[in-house]
Amino acid sequence: MAKQIQAIRGMNDCLPNETPVWQKIEGTIKRVVASYGYSEIRMPLVEMTPLFCRAIGEVTDVVEKEMYTFEDRNGDSLTLRPEGTASCVRAGIEHGLLYNQEQRLWYIGPMFRHERPQKGRYRQFHQVGVEVFGLQGPDIDAELIMMTARLWRELGIADHVRLELNSIGSLEARANYRTALIAFLEQHIDVLDEDCKRRMYTNPLRVLDTKNADIQALLNDAPKLADYLDDESRDHFNGLCALLDAAGIAYTLNNRLVRGLDYYNRTVFEWVTESLGSQGTVCGGGRYDGLVEQLGGHATTSVGFAMGLERLVLLVQTVNQSIEIKNPVDIYVVSAGEGTLTAAMCLAENLRDLLPELNIMTHCGGGNFKKQFKRADKVGAQYALVLGESEIATGQVVLKNLHTSDQETLSQDAAVARLATLF
Repeated sequence: MAKQIQAIRGMNDCLPNETPVWQKIEGTIKRVVASYGYSEIRMPLVEMTPLFCRAIGEVTDVVEKEMYTFEDRNGDSLTLRPEGTASCVRAGIEHGLLYNQEQRLWYIGPMFRHERPQKGRYRQFHQVGVEVFGLQGPDIDAELIMMTARLWRELGIADHVRLELNSIGSLEARANYRTALIAFLEQHIDVLDEDCKRRMYTNPLRVLDTKNADIQALLNDAPKLADYLDDESRDHFNGLCALLDAAGIAYTLNNRLVRGLDYYNRTVFEWVTESLGSQGTVCGGGRYDGLVEQLGGHATTSVGFAMGLERLVLLVQTVNQSIEIKNPVDIYVVSAGEGTLTAAMCLAENLRDLLPELNIMTHCGGGNFKKQFKRADKVGAQYALVLGESEIATGQVVLKNLHTSDQETLSQDAAVARLATLF
């Protein structure tokens, strides 16, 4: 026997018994996002490497350690996308979607990061992103947060997530804060671990979200970013908080929340949970008003968020046991006897025309009725339609409830009408 080839570590198959909950969650997301008037955009999985280096930042963990980068046969450096915002901005610039226009977009698809696989975090993961271009007020920031809050309610997890909120101000305000933070860290360099020492000069704001408990305690005495905010950023943030208060959305102010990518400014937010252990962030986003210009477009105000589906699926499965999943097979069509298979397949096709909302499976591969009913039970069908030679001769069909074993013999037209009342 030839040696089996297995999936790459951290890149997982989603098996048939797992996909229904994914489809349910994805369908809910698509419905909620569409209800706010957002349009879907689809981008390629592979981009030119400089796109992510310029957008995310050369000294971020994503660019330094986690990107899947390779050289193609033309000698170009290409990268499997590690996130969606940069690709969305690139597409908007390239196709003229952003200049002097308002755009509200969303996307869904796989992303790739070479990091240590663990619960809820994988090397190939699936992400939903929502991006808005051309709107600068706190109202659109609030709408995005309201959208996520609605989604949590729809998925039955609203009581298991909480919103953390911060403003990181303008580029100038952050530069002033950066100087003050470096000065503070230099005074306590003996306490810092190697990771924080490395970040102290290259990306000091990332020290604020360290997981090291000793350094977290030290940072209680560090300068506060809120004290360095410019007036416009402060007014913008106060306006956002007022809108969330009016909408009844609770939040916690977290002055250490900075997000992991360099392009953010002003509003940043995360929805976090305590129900998944150490992997607490379910959704995160914020403003990135300088990114479009940074990538070669005209200055365009922008805001968005992204959520990882693996983690969201895990949370829904953990806390919402009542989520309703549609059975993949409603009706199983069985047949035995001369000429019955052809009639069964034609009947199933007719039913798909007349009852398109139902999932109908026709038994293939032969076998007696016992074998066919066993297969119907295995796929979880609720009802069977039975065609034997006698049913063919009389133009009838047997409708059998596979849960109760009750059955009735009906004309094919009557069977269609009966099924329409059952589902």
